[in-house]
Amino acid sequence: MGEINVVPYIDVMLVLLIIFMITAPLLTQGIKVDLPKADATPLDAEFLREHQPLVLTVDAAGRFYLNIGSGKDRSIDARTVIARAAAVMRRDPEAPVLVKADEKVPYGRVVSAMVLLQKAGAQKVGFLTDPPESLEAARQ
Repeated sequence: MGEINVVPYIDVMLVLLIIFMITAPLLTQGIKVDLPKADATPLDAEFLREHQPLVLTVDAAGRFYLNIGSGKDRSIDARTVIARAAAVMRRDPEAPVLVKADEKVPYGRVVSAMVLLQKAGAQKVGFLTDPPESLEAARQ
């Protein structure tokens, strides 16, 4: 018999496909944040391809998370925020620095997050928001 039986290979491929379909959504950052709604101008996609943004997340309880380093889904203290953000700013001074804060977080906690980023060397800090569902929501 001179032919290769491909049926077992198809079975293995389908099993791998199912495994990847189940595990791929689990690899995303798992911090739940309800962003405020705002009609803001989106960032330039070309610039974001060249420079990976540094995102400091503040959850509803006021805990800090950074999208860099190990343990992206574990909260970190203020000293660690400054150290990691300073390392990023030394490596890429043009990197966009963004704050992703839950809408229920007190304003003072968001300001303290911005101060930490400023201490790390960030010159400009932006905010991440969700787009409004309609123009009426943007006027509120």
